[in-house]
Amino acid sequence: MLTFSVSGPRNNNMKNVFVVGSINTDLVISTPYMPKAGETLTGSGFFTAHGGKGANQAVAAARLGGTVFMCGCVGDDDFGTSAVRSLEEEGIDVSSVRVVPGIPTGIAVIVIENGDNRIILDKGANACLTTEDIDRMLEKAEKGDVYLTQLENPIEVIGYGLKKAKEKGLFVVLNPAPANAEILPYLQYCDLITPNETEADLLGGEEHLLSFSDTLLVTLGGKGFKIVTRDGEETYPCMKVPVVDTTAAGDTLCGGLVARLSAGDLIETASVFGSRAASIACTRKGAQPSIPSFNEVMSCMR
Repeated sequence: MLTFSVSGPRNNNMKNVFVVGSINTDLVISTPYMPKAGETLTGSGFFTAHGGKGANQAVAAARLGGTVFMCGCVGDDDFGTSAVRSLEEEGIDVSSVRVVPGIPTGIAVIVIENGDNRIILDKGANACLTTEDIDRMLEKAEKGDVYLTQLENPIEVIGYGLKKAKEKGLFVVLNPAPANAEILPYLQYCDLITPNETEADLLGGEEHLLSFSDTLLVTLGGKGFKIVTRDGEETYPCMKVPVVDTTAAGDTLCGGLVARLSAGDLIETASVFGSRAASIACTRKGAQPSIPSFNEVMSCMR
C-alpha cells in the first residue's frame, strides 16, 4: 500500500519543474447530444476558461506543490494577455512565455456531452514555438529538475526540447497527446511516458514504447492507471467520483505527478497522488478551474 509522508506542498529539497507546451483559451459549451450535419442545436452552460495542455499541466503542478517555469507562446491579443496574467497569479515563472505579434492565441472549442468532451483546436501562436524559446528556459534548469511536455506544439521543437533536457540531466516526462508518430525518434530521451490507452496504441503499443523508455504510466479513464515496465505492469484504481467534466483530468494527473516527482517521491507514489487530483478535477467544470489544490488532494489521500 502506498503511503504519503508529506508535511506540506513544498520542502527545501524540491527540484524545479519546467513545462513546455501549449497555452490556449477554452470556449466550452454543453450539449444534450452531438448535432448532425446541418443541425442547429441549443446547448447550455457556455463559459470561457484558460487552457492548453501545457498551461493546464503547469497550473496543476503549481497548485499541487511544484515550483514551475513555463515556456510557450501566446498571441498579442486579449486572450494572450489574460492567459499570461493567470499563469503569473498561480505563481508560475512566465519569463519564457513569448508574445507573437500578429498571431492569435490558441483556441480550443470544447463540447461536453454527458460528461465526455470533444475538442477542436486552432493552434494559433502555439505553432510558433522555437528551439530558441526552449534554450532560454533551460538556462534556468539544473541537473535533477523535472521536465514535462506534450505534443500541441511543433513536433520537431518538442523533440529538440526532450533531447536538450535529457542532455542537461533533467528527469524527462512526455505526455504524448495528441498522439503523433513523428515524436517516435525522440522517445529515447524520455525517462517516463504518460499516454492514455488510445495514444499508446497509436504510437505502436506499450511494448514498442518500452523499447524507448523504461517506464510507462498508461491512463485508463475511469479504471485508473497502470505503470508498465519491462518487468511487468501493475494497475491502480482511481478514486470513484460523480463525473461532471473530464476536461483536463489527464493534464491534472501529469501536473500532480511531476510536482511530487520534484519533491523526491517515487513514480508509483507520485502517480497515485496525480490520479487523486485528476479524480477531483472530474467533479468540476472547465480545464484550469477544475484543478484542485495540494491540500484538497491530501485530504482525499488521508
